[in-house]
Amino acid sequence: MLAIGFDEPGGPDVLRVVQVPEPHAGEGQVRIRVAAATVNPSDLVTRSGAAHDRYREVRPPYVPGWDAAGVIDEVGPGSRWRVGDQVVAITKPVLEGGGAYAERIVVSDDSVAPMPAGADAVAAATLPMNGLTAALALDAADVRPGGTVAVTGAAGAVGGYVIQLAKHRGLTVLADASPRDEQLVADLGADTVLARGDDFARRVRVQVPDGVDSVIDCALLGSAVLSAVRDNGSYVALRPPRLSGTVDSERDIDVHYVMVLDRVHDSATLTELSRLASDGVLTLRVAQTFPATEAADAHRLLEAGGLRGRIVLTF
Repeated sequence: MLAIGFDEPGGPDVLRVVQVPEPHAGEGQVRIRVAAATVNPSDLVTRSGAAHDRYREVRPPYVPGWDAAGVIDEVGPGSRWRVGDQVVAITKPVLEGGGAYAERIVVSDDSVAPMPAGADAVAAATLPMNGLTAALALDAADVRPGGTVAVTGAAGAVGGYVIQLAKHRGLTVLADASPRDEQLVADLGADTVLARGDDFARRVRVQVPDGVDSVIDCALLGSAVLSAVRDNGSYVALRPPRLSGTVDSERDIDVHYVMVLDRVHDSATLTELSRLASDGVLTLRVAQTFPATEAADAHRLLEAGGLRGRIVLTF
């Protein structure tokens, strides 16, 4: 079976076409014939070796990829799914048999949700990891309806989902944007769009003098935006301190670092995200597609930055 993997961490050129044994669904599992797999920044971390400790004991080739969309073609005993169901899924890349950069993947029932109605596999594949990360960040922020959140990196894939989910939860959203992204961020639903940059926290305070209830820091600006938060509010970063840097609390602000790995078996939330995408509450954004065999080029493009939406590999 064809997959895209690497034997040693490194730059994009370490990615290659590999042949791996075809997996089969076990108890409470399904096998998915992958049509599309998303390329996420975390895939760059995996491939580069920055997270090598997670898979040091795994036998190569290492297959990246967190999320995929496709059709179930095999179900294990006790599975609630049926052959032919069109689904999205989130995996544990490299671990547990490899990630989503493969023609077929096996995942647990609770890592699967129906494909959003009206979406093709390419668009649907962009939902699981980024949508779950946004939901996890807002859960950690713990802001009640009527509250305020500020979002950095708002034009990015996760940032866009944070804005739309926050609005769905009844929150007021202040978000950053470069001049070219101001309309995009406004269209995503931000109530106030502010210039991005090191002065973002001051601009937030101009709009909300006492500070917002929470900052969702998708851009990983760290301590530079902590002053935007009110006393006893919350700050949420989307990577652990070893990758994003430690943010020291002040004024009794709760500091959270969220990881989507904690939600890969959260079928209820993934299903709700799919429903919200079906209803148009969430916007599925695809920046560009590549054949899976050109994954190295996809990684180079993502590393270059400036994309709005996600790159998707097609099988």
